[in-house]
Amino acid sequence: MSTMTARTTQVYSVFIRATPERVWEAITTPEFSHKYFHGARLTITPDSYASVDDAGADLVTGSVLEFDPPRRLVHTWRAMYSPELAAEEESRVTWEIEPRDGGLTYLTVTHDQLESAPLTAVGVSGEGWTHVLSGLKTLLETGEPLFG
Repeated sequence: MSTMTARTTQVYSVFIRATPERVWEAITTPEFSHKYFHGARLTITPDSYASVDDAGADLVTGSVLEFDPPRRLVHTWRAMYSPELAAEEESRVTWEIEPRDGGLTYLTVTHDQLESAPLTAVGVSGEGWTHVLSGLKTLLETGEPLFG
């Protein structure tokens, strides 16, 4: 039997052919996020973070720590879709959105403070955040979801 471990700080980056404003909109609105974020409907405002499924059940809860559209978003993260994950301490997610020449945006997502959330660390590592960012990039660049 093998055991998977994940880093307590995970960093993912991607270039996206879209403006920072479009990337921000895709991150913070349920109409976009539902198409690339495992079916989650994200609603993020300066005061709140909500990630719910189609029935309105919480998938991830958190608080917004920084809200600087369209450049930077920082929020806490507690996965609620399993009792084991919900029992862990909150971690933190930072979205950094940087404009680049040629109509590109450089997006970096850092998920950290995972020391007291080892199951969350494993769950979001590898294909977890990679799935989300690949889906976001494809949706913004083609208008079509990557995953059906």
